[in-house]
Amino acid sequence: MPAAPLASVLFVCVHNAGRSQMAAGFLAHLAGDRIEVRSAGSLPADQVNPAAVEAMAEAGIDITDQRPKVLTTEAVQTSDYVITMGCGDTCPVFPGKTYLDWALEDPAGQGIEAVRPIRDEIRTRVEILIAEIDAGQQDA
Repeated sequence: MPAAPLASVLFVCVHNAGRSQMAAGFLAHLAGDRIEVRSAGSLPADQVNPAAVEAMAEAGIDITDQRPKVLTTEAVQTSDYVITMGCGDTCPVFPGKTYLDWALEDPAGQGIEAVRPIRDEIRTRVEILIAEIDAGQQDA
C-alpha cells in the first residue's frame, strides 16, 4: 500500500500555461509520488505555452499532455502549499496553508532563449521547496 503524500502543492499563475506548468512538471519529476502536485490559473489559456513545453523537453520532462486548468477554491483548500506566480489577489486565502509568491518573469510570448533561464530558476525553487517539505516531515 503506497504511503500518503508528504504534502500537496498547488502552483498558480494567471494562464496556467508556462510558469505553473513548468513548476508542476519539475515537482512531479523530482518528488514522484511523495508530493501531490496541482496547477491552475486565474484566467487559464487554451494551451500550454509551446516554448515552455520545449524548454521542459530539453530538461528531460514531458509536459505535452498538460492542459491549463481554472483555479478553484477547492484546489486551494485541499493544498498544503499554494505557490503563486503573478496572479495577484485572485487566489483565495485559507488559514493553515503555506503561501509563497515566486516573482518570476512571465514566459508568455517569449522564445525558447528567454524561457530557459525562467525554467532553470523554477527548477532551483522547486528543489528548495522539496528540501523544505522533507525537512518539515523530519521535524513532525
